[in-house]
Amino acid sequence: MLSMVILLGYGLGMIVLGIWLSRRVRTAREFYVAGHGLGAGLLSATLLAANIGAGSTVGAAGLGYRYGVAAWWWVGSAAIGSFFLAWTVGPKIWQVAHEGNLWTVGDYLEARFDRRVRLTVSILLWIGCLAILAGQLIAIGWILQLTLGIPRPLGSLLGAIVATIYFTAGGLQGSARVNLFQLAIKLVGFGAAFAFLLGALGGWGSFLLRVREVDPTLLQGWSGAGPGGPGWPTLLLLGPSFLVSPGLLQKVFGARSAQAVRRGVGVNALVLLGFAFVPVFFGLVARVWLPGLENPELALPGLLMQSLPTWLGGLLLGALFAAEVSTADAVLFMLTTSVTRDLLPRSPLPGIAEDRSTLYWTRLVAAGCGGLGALLASWLPSVIGALTIFYTLLTAALFLPLVAGLYLPSVGARAAWRSILLAVSVTLLLGWILPKWGWGVGS
Repeated sequence: MLSMVILLGYGLGMIVLGIWLSRRVRTAREFYVAGHGLGAGLLSATLLAANIGAGSTVGAAGLGYRYGVAAWWWVGSAAIGSFFLAWTVGPKIWQVAHEGNLWTVGDYLEARFDRRVRLTVSILLWIGCLAILAGQLIAIGWILQLTLGIPRPLGSLLGAIVATIYFTAGGLQGSARVNLFQLAIKLVGFGAAFAFLLGALGGWGSFLLRVREVDPTLLQGWSGAGPGGPGWPTLLLLGPSFLVSPGLLQKVFGARSAQAVRRGVGVNALVLLGFAFVPVFFGLVARVWLPGLENPELALPGLLMQSLPTWLGGLLLGALFAAEVSTADAVLFMLTTSVTRDLLPRSPLPGIAEDRSTLYWTRLVAAGCGGLGALLASWLPSVIGALTIFYTLLTAALFLPLVAGLYLPSVGARAAWRSILLAVSVTLLLGWILPKWGWGVGS
């Protein structure tokens, strides 16, 4: 009962705050880039809210349960990629966007190359973004199913409704401020649960001893040389995606200066680096106390249900719900801007270039994307599986044209378009076709 009350309070709080903040949003510029008014503090908070989601909580704890400390690389790679974003791509693309009055990555791609490159990337990323939205909603569905007995598809739908309402109301202007509220919930919930569990285990020494008794290889995978799973190669998959993710760059475009980008993204990277071990710790605690879980991604929800007092379980439930919903709103941003900025501007729909009409269609598209994400969440089997689809497509489709466009002036539209097609084709070949023939990576 207490968990239900806490969850309802958090959900309603996000919705009410988002609707209240929407009063500030009167133009499309305020919706898409927050009027270019995000300072370093607000930028770092909204980036952290987006980055600490299903993959870095439920998914990473599941990897920690299965592989041990090697799972550190899942969030650690995000931190390393964010450091590079803070000092290379971020300030540079902000400057280009500021000078050219560009609002999205799609705007940049068309200005730097041509509309063909913009449309190709947008279509590919739209598919990948649906997968990552589903990943967040899968995690919400599992959490609500285990804690409140709500069927997973219905739980995913409820999460989609909360994220869609407050994002649709306020865009980046509103969601960045709702993200501050969500970040506070996360810090309190995860911090309190971490301290309680460590104390219940008798401190670090006792904790490490008990993990070694279960399986000593769980503590031997810092470099990826442990019992398989994540390791330093994960950096090759995840790191580049945090340099070019449209959802993160969209927030960067909303910064008030290049200095705000460096500071805001840099603080985000530092916090992610410190947070990287937290879900791994939860996964290892679950491995000690809840051995034999058939689905490792239930490790964190299992701790919430079976190993924490009711009041603390309620706090952690709120932190998890805030984590998944805050990332879902960032993904809704990517999905929505892909349609409204990359596809609809040349639509014959009347008045689509006007602020009022643009806001109307943007909000309508966001609601549709939220529904599609909930539908996909009922079909995809796991959080990490869903996120891997996104990160793979993101890196393959966007990394080369975006980075080359910033640093290599001689690269033209034809070369960029061909690089996208080649990279995506090779990625599909290595990740899908070859494993079906028994020739996959690692087979």
